[in-house]
Amino acid sequence: MISDLIYKYLDNETSEEEVLIVFRWIETSEENKKQFIALKKAWAFTAMSNENPSLAIKDFYKKKQKTGTNKLYTILRYAAIVLVFIGLGRTATELNNPLGNTSKEIVLELSNGAVEYITKDQHKKVVDDKGKPIAEQSHDEIIYHGHVANNEVVYNTLKVPYGKTFKVTLSDGTMVHLNAGTTFKYPQQFGINNNRKVYLTGEAFFDVAKDKLHPFIVESNQVSIEVLGTKFNLTAYPDDKQIHTVLVEGSVLLSENANQKNSKILSPNHIGTWDESSKKFAIETVDVDLFTAWVQGELVFKEASFGSICKRMERAFDVTIVNTNSNLVAQKFTGTIKIKESKVEDILDLLKLDTPFKYTKKEGSIRITN
Repeated sequence: MISDLIYKYLDNETSEEEVLIVFRWIETSEENKKQFIALKKAWAFTAMSNENPSLAIKDFYKKKQKTGTNKLYTILRYAAIVLVFIGLGRTATELNNPLGNTSKEIVLELSNGAVEYITKDQHKKVVDDKGKPIAEQSHDEIIYHGHVANNEVVYNTLKVPYGKTFKVTLSDGTMVHLNAGTTFKYPQQFGINNNRKVYLTGEAFFDVAKDKLHPFIVESNQVSIEVLGTKFNLTAYPDDKQIHTVLVEGSVLLSENANQKNSKILSPNHIGTWDESSKKFAIETVDVDLFTAWVQGELVFKEASFGSICKRMERAFDVTIVNTNSNLVAQKFTGTIKIKESKVEDILDLLKLDTPFKYTKKEGSIRITN
């Protein structure tokens, strides 16, 4: 009953008597007050979208009732951030284009040392040293084809700057989605009998073509990931002290480059984390969507720290974020950001409604204060 009255109150449809009932319920306990504030925030946020706020919050409330009353405040604590992004797509598209230095282009370094700059409006053929077509670039993807003798294998390198993503289909049919801030070194064409070996710094989602005779190996700093045919996400940024491998399907072998006996087999819906300090792998069950949604242009957070959110926004939007607000350190947030439809300012404005803070922006730098 009280939930229906709250919906009516937020819709400005309650009588004076019903308003008093709502207010008395709010004052009954601190817990009730917190729940009401969280719902009110969510209500305000959904009003920014084409969604019906009442229906959106009711649907959210019903879905979460099964979790039990002891978790209700945690759910509502996140309701504002979860529901706010319903309206983010529409409001963001009415503003300017997303942040990012448009002069920064994706760089393709060829095996002969030549450098090419890739823009997403291009459509052209890629040729080898002999002028033979070996690939085709269309918009935000390069597709390679063909094989060569083992002694003719040469490597190209793709460098994707912050604020951009790119896709490459290797000559064996393996599809690799490259996230912002990534360097990927790969054979221009795979050898006929060699293992399929590539090198990664940054983040990529691999959909590896099946080939039992030729294992696919990704080398990333201190770790190697070996597969036959599978889908997985690898995160190995140079400023992180850990390397994360999230397996969607199939199986992979994780091993330390300096000690191949130090290895773990990863199964689907698990994350393998390599810790640089301990030189150990840790395996945990995870929701893989949290780690792979970026491929569809989304950043998904679940009880994520403000620091981790800022780091991902820095890469996605090509900005530098400096946080001097100590109150944000312990805060956790849950939500979904549609990267292509958003600006970093929009997201910060929404986050600060949950935990107040101030920020200033100058060129590509954002400073957050109390």
